Amino acid sequence: MAVIHRTTMEPGKRELLAGWLPTRPWYAGASPAPELTPAGGFRLDDPEGEVGIEFIVVTDASGGEPVAYLVPLTYRGAPLEGGEEGLVGTSEHGVLGTRWIYDGARDPVFTERLLALLRGAAEPQQQSVTDTADPTVVAESDGGVLPAGAVVVAVEDGPDGTRLAVEADGRRLGLELVRVLGTGRTASGALGRVTAGWELPDGTAQRGPVAVLYAG
Repeated sequence: MAVIHRTTMEPGKRELLAGWLPTRPWYAGASPAPELTPAGGFRLDDPEGEVGIEFIVVTDASGGEPVAYLVPLTYRGAPLEGGEEGLVGTSEHGVLGTRWIYDGARDPVFTERLLALLRGAAEPQQQSVTDTADPTVVAESDGGVLPAGAVVVAVEDGPDGTRLAVEADGRRLGLELVRVLGTGRTASGALGRVTAGWELPDGTAQRGPVAVLYAG
């Protein structure tokens, strides 16, 4: 169970993301200095209790229209071996000390928990409340498509998002993290999806897929 501490982080998550987002190939903004506002998210628990897992949604208001980004993060008490490519930055946590913060797509604990969520073996948790389920997050997949032994074997960032290659019982599946939310995706033909909500700066509620599982 993840424990939510009411404390400080220095630098904060938004400060770290403001420098990291413009380096991503799927960043849709024109400004190298995004103006970020928290817009939603949820958490997953690491059964080992070692890694914090958070799905964060932020909106960027630096352009003409706000853009909502999905940024799953993991928080570790020590560097992830071989994880340099996914490092977002480090931060001093007021209770836990130095935390190494990674893009979840490149952290094996995150990807295992995301697959568990899709097969119904993990429960989404509220973003800011300890040990409290978030029923607004809905995960679904075709029965049997994701056995317990399914693993992510490759990760690729592109202009449309991040694609995880998944091996499951000798088959290859594709799991897309929808990085720019609300782009009209319908997830038609999907084998599974995770759907969640977020909020625009004017308070308008939005909802759509944040992760989509495809064949091949």
